[in-house]
Amino acid sequence: MSAPEVYKFGGASVKDAEAIRKVASQLKQHVGKPLVVVISAMGKTTNALEALILAHYHDPAEMSNHYQKLQEFHNSIAAALLGDQKDDLMTELHDLWVELNWILEEDPHPDYNYHYDQVIVFGELASTKIVSAYLKAQNVDHDWLDARSFIITDSDYREARILWDKTEEAVDKILKPVLASGKIALTQGFIGSTVYLESSTLGREGSDYTAAVLAHCLDASSVTFWKDVPGIMTGDPKAFEDVTRLEEITYREALEMTYYGAKVIHPKTIKPLQNKNIPLFVRSFDHPSHPGTKISTSSAKKLPPIVVVETDQALIQIATKDFSFVAEGHLSEIFSVVSSLRIKVNSMRNTAMSFLLCVRNEPPKLEKLQAVLSENFDVKIEDGLELITIRHANESMLEKMHRGRTIIFEERFGDTDQFIVRMEG
Repeated sequence: MSAPEVYKFGGASVKDAEAIRKVASQLKQHVGKPLVVVISAMGKTTNALEALILAHYHDPAEMSNHYQKLQEFHNSIAAALLGDQKDDLMTELHDLWVELNWILEEDPHPDYNYHYDQVIVFGELASTKIVSAYLKAQNVDHDWLDARSFIITDSDYREARILWDKTEEAVDKILKPVLASGKIALTQGFIGSTVYLESSTLGREGSDYTAAVLAHCLDASSVTFWKDVPGIMTGDPKAFEDVTRLEEITYREALEMTYYGAKVIHPKTIKPLQNKNIPLFVRSFDHPSHPGTKISTSSAKKLPPIVVVETDQALIQIATKDFSFVAEGHLSEIFSVVSSLRIKVNSMRNTAMSFLLCVRNEPPKLEKLQAVLSENFDVKIEDGLELITIRHANESMLEKMHRGRTIIFEERFGDTDQFIVRMEG
């Protein structure tokens, strides 16, 4: 068997019946070639399931409304795709909804993250059932596979870590035979299973990571992410004018961009690919013939300024209570708490008597951090901020991005400039 390719289709590329038809049309061109297809939940399904989970905990009267909308959304797409041939698919979807309802009939689990993972997986399961049924109707030879049978993780629910040895063993046993038979392997992104057969997830937007993990285990020839953008851009086209597509960037550049908050690729994606020198392509599912962006070891041309904006940020100011310097012992204590709460630090600055951290505004985590650190420090938190990072900054771009913004502080390292600003309005 030749080295397989891995395709990943995100939620936007399976958001409705017409989008799924495009996916099927594209996959027809690859019949007979070893191909793994990773599919996300449809459209905003994950958000809908999160609302259902919150209702289960806090507003049970609203659960049936969320549940019904979820069913109707998927059932309507199934009917639009298959018409009179939908009965078998409707039976499979019905079984999924019954299984979901069993979970919702029980009291919410005391561990929210555990409960979240047991419910949220139904988005990916439903989307792949629908895509699989349509592919079958279009005579696209494939096998539907439950990713939980070969993506094996620890029990850190909602941000589970891959157990590589067990995952590689399961991929060899379950996935490789399908590819060797000449069939397309269709599976889910984002979801996995613990060794105790409990559902787990790899973190929000984790379908990218699933594709990279499978590519690594299979020694794939390449990975392609099919997105609703032409490739990796120099900025968010929804926020900025005059953005351009990057033809090619290195793994390192991609890592830097994802670290600073670029949303095109999940932050954990690059390492499994770089370790085996597997190129990654980001391409448009609306324009499949366009080249998109290639990420590899190749040296890229000199890159233009790339702007990454992280909204909904919070600035944590941690100061000693006795006006002493913030020394190494203090920093060790601070970072121990930050690590235990799994708070990602986006930027930081140390002054004589205080330490500043810029992080995503996640109130439950920040409230815990403030409660713990307040025993030994004065802790102030300001939210409603933006963190703007400019890679390959030049003076013209810096002047443009500074204009009209209230800058709290700014850091520059090499040709990367970061500054925290108060959000307008």
